[in-house]
Amino acid sequence: MNQLVEHSSNAHSHRGSRVQAPLVDSVSCYCRVDSGLKTVAGARKFVPGSKLCIQPDINPNAHRRKNSRRERTRVQPPLLPGLPDDLAIACLIRVPRVEHRKLRLVCKRWHRLLSGNFFYSLRKSLGMAEEWVYVIKRDRDGRISLHAFDPTYQLWQPLPPVPVEYSEALGFGCAVLSGCHLYLFGGRDPLKGSMRRVIFYNARTNKWHRAPDMLRKRHLFGSCVINNCLYVAGGECEGIQRTLRSAEVYDPNRGRWNFISEMSTAMVPFIGVVHNGTWFLKGLGSRRNVMCEAYSPETDAWTPVSNGMVNGWRNPSISLNGQLYALDCQDGCKLTVYDTATDSWKKFIDSKLHLGSSRALDAAALVSLNGKLCIIRNNMSISLVDVSSPNQQVETNPHLWENIAGEGHIRTLVRNLWSTIAGRGGLKSHIVHCQVLQA
Repeated sequence: MNQLVEHSSNAHSHRGSRVQAPLVDSVSCYCRVDSGLKTVAGARKFVPGSKLCIQPDINPNAHRRKNSRRERTRVQPPLLPGLPDDLAIACLIRVPRVEHRKLRLVCKRWHRLLSGNFFYSLRKSLGMAEEWVYVIKRDRDGRISLHAFDPTYQLWQPLPPVPVEYSEALGFGCAVLSGCHLYLFGGRDPLKGSMRRVIFYNARTNKWHRAPDMLRKRHLFGSCVINNCLYVAGGECEGIQRTLRSAEVYDPNRGRWNFISEMSTAMVPFIGVVHNGTWFLKGLGSRRNVMCEAYSPETDAWTPVSNGMVNGWRNPSISLNGQLYALDCQDGCKLTVYDTATDSWKKFIDSKLHLGSSRALDAAALVSLNGKLCIIRNNMSISLVDVSSPNQQVETNPHLWENIAGEGHIRTLVRNLWSTIAGRGGLKSHIVHCQVLQA
């Protein structure tokens, strides 16, 4: 031991030659002594002959933390008793997503496992990722709330509240990047006006995060996702130039926004869809005339569009498996499809079930859920349509069109009926955006 101390002292005396001294043994260095020993005297009681650490370059606290982590790693219990960790992970990734919130509460190791990207990336690569419907709704008091629906167990799941900057925002955008990040961006604050702010919700960690702001303040704009990049165009902003022509794109891999080519004319879009790699936008021009433009990311150019697709285009709509679908009735009981050969919209499928004319039953969104077309209504009821077999009839195949009762469906239906009878059929809450996230 004396030799080790002497060797360390010699190394310290030659610091000018930049020869790093070897690590000292725990007996001769107080930075390796148990942190419970408050004084040097206490340390000598358990480690006779100990001396102060003779390596001033060593941070005693960092040294202790590093080794305590190493010790914990050596003695930490397995994820599942009796199984190596790789087999335990193979078991845990098969647990249904609805139970993941409980898994995080079991122990720190499980919490760390389910809070990282490895666990959910493995689920996705093995085809075990589950898709949930996420609904952003404006309640009766004007506040924004977030809801998640598990289609497997047909349950609505609790979610953290929307950050305060978007709790009462108007005209903001919503999109999904990387399959599990729900972005809210832009919009208009009732007090502060148009915003550039961007936030996102991580479906894997169940938490909200901040993202880089947009380059331009705007609300009531159009947005889409192409090749996992977020595109934003048009809209309004307080000031002299109220209606905007500018457009920008956000790349999450680079974490920054960039301007793209401006639109031909300023527009406030009210409907948009990405079809065959091209972004179509339909809205009102600066003179309140209806117009439509298409943007190609490959050429970074906007072109006016005035064909049969635009003339019969209704909201909401969706491009699924190379086909463009739209609703042909307010409650989403009928679907139409765009026929490229005839440049017109044709009847596709009819559910034969008209739910009613109440605004609470209006179809608010069309999304793709587990390969099926999903219709979400303002009363949170959901219908799944199998569009892969258009020649089959709903009467002979009930699974072709499935109606799923959403949150408070029956109660909402009765309330809307009484409101209509009493002459109060106005919409008191409605869906603003709807997306599908994987985890």
